[in-house]
Amino acid sequence: MWSYYGTKKRLAKYYPKPQYDVIVEPFAGAGQYSLFGDNWKKEVILVDKYELIVNLWKWLINVSEDEILSLPILQENDTLDNYPNLSQESKNLIGFYINKGSACPKKKVKKFNGWHENRKQEIANNLKKIRHWKVFYSDYKNIPNKDATWYIDPPYQFGGEWYHESNKSINYIDLANWCKERNGQVIVCENSKATWLPFKPLVEINGQKHKTLEVIYTQNCE
Repeated sequence: MWSYYGTKKRLAKYYPKPQYDVIVEPFAGAGQYSLFGDNWKKEVILVDKYELIVNLWKWLINVSEDEILSLPILQENDTLDNYPNLSQESKNLIGFYINKGSACPKKKVKKFNGWHENRKQEIANNLKKIRHWKVFYSDYKNIPNKDATWYIDPPYQFGGEWYHESNKSINYIDLANWCKERNGQVIVCENSKATWLPFKPLVEINGQKHKTLEVIYTQNCE
């Protein structure tokens, strides 16, 4: 639903399809796996420790299409400080797009501005997909273990330092054990430098500066 550091929008098609009626994303971010294809039709549970992300999801679940379409378009060097009447959540939505790929929303428009009329229409069209989703502000350890498709996309062991402070303090040994204990289908994302699970290659992608190899760990996947 928005541009985000580490988003899986381009990669969602490579991951196994959900085998359960429930999808749980313990590190929700922009929720691109749950949005992909028909995945959104499942019972979707998003959890994140970054309160701004949780509040943005809750706002999007309830906001009207007309409100999204009425949001202003900002030009290069414009700033969100010039729009005091906007809600904080709408500023955060725009803030993620005006400097694409950021881990936190920005205020000033840079040359990599992805906020335009077509983007607003895309978001408005997707709102119907998320009306039934549930979002929680919590640590992954507090999520009840249930039969579900667990799509686990944590801040990467190498590269996750760019995320907000709330999502940095991860004990990867503990996380590995937690992943292995989940009931149902388990899909874990990482890059090739990660060592905390026996990951396997998934796909090579072109990053901003160089190519990277995305890897995956799975349990109970057909």
